[in-house]
Amino acid sequence: MLMKKNDLPLVLAELKKLYPRVIIPLKHQNAWELLMAVILSAQCTDARVNQITPNLFKKYPTPQKLASAEIKDVEAIIHSAGFYHGKALSLIESSKRICEVYAGQVPQSMKELLTLRGVARKTANVILGDYFGTPEGVVVDTHVKRLSYRLGFTKQTEPVKIERDLMKLLTRDKWQWIGIALILHGRSVCPARKPFCSKCSLSPWCPKNGVKQAQ
Repeated sequence: MLMKKNDLPLVLAELKKLYPRVIIPLKHQNAWELLMAVILSAQCTDARVNQITPNLFKKYPTPQKLASAEIKDVEAIIHSAGFYHGKALSLIESSKRICEVYAGQVPQSMKELLTLRGVARKTANVILGDYFGTPEGVVVDTHVKRLSYRLGFTKQTEPVKIERDLMKLLTRDKWQWIGIALILHGRSVCPARKPFCSKCSLSPWCPKNGVKQAQ
């Protein structure tokens, strides 16, 4: 069931009260560090990534340094992030391309970001929206996917289609905010199993799509 059109402004206003300022919880000093952290965050918690990146950036403080790293050395540092071989390769290869093609600077368009190894639309949207302030879409991770369906923002289950529906539903100035807000709400109130519906201030307007055991 899709959310009633008249309910959307009320839900957005309540979300804004809950999450007025959204800051991505990955520690970083620049666009390149954020990119490396987001690549590491695939199927890994932000807390774990934040434990890994200080050592990673201490040994490899620039894309030039990481581009010339030995993969086994990078693997040793990021091992606890999971899928460490593929992630290490993505960190090195994306840094190489940044150095060789983009003069050591993280590119600022979706098309260019997608040429970097390990970068798909979700990662690119984080960089463009959170760091550069020029979102070209909405971040859709597992939390955004789940909440968008439960709240009735979309009937779709594929990330690209969900993103398209959210972009149609919301004005561009809300694209970056809504992704992070839904991630935070998904983690704290609306997890995949046994969501805390009785404690959720969005409950009055939520169709609870796919929720089997609402609490």
